[in-house]
Amino acid sequence: MKVILLKDVERVGDRGKVMNVKDGYARNYLIPRKLAIRATPANLGQLDKIRAQLATRDEKVRKRLTAVADRLANVTVKTSIRMGEEGAFGAITNADVSRLLAAAGHDIDKHSIVIAEPIKGPGVYDIPIKLGHEVTATFKLEVAEQPA
Repeated sequence: MKVILLKDVERVGDRGKVMNVKDGYARNYLIPRKLAIRATPANLGQLDKIRAQLATRDEKVRKRLTAVADRLANVTVKTSIRMGEEGAFGAITNADVSRLLAAAGHDIDKHSIVIAEPIKGPGVYDIPIKLGHEVTATFKLEVAEQPA
């Protein structure tokens, strides 16, 4: 069955493409989840209109995410970590950073926060956040030393 994809579907295709998939997969998975519509002659005639609507929707989302990224660029979050003679007691992870941002009034999912390795020492860190639609924000995290 030929379908027009409304969203990117892994191992099938990208949005706005006309793809040929198995009938059961289209009827039972793609169409009920609003991931695709049937490629009828009427829908194929409106394909350019559908692509334009998807592009407009993407642009609105990208503008909103860019505004969030601009706000996060001015944010500095402060915390402390307990330090002993051998080093830090524990580490600051992306879940901790997510809680700190939530306390500052920014609701960011911990899976969006990109920390290469947990923070185990005092200092100032630039923390990147992948917001989606290829928009990335960066904010500052100041970690102070707290004696054991």
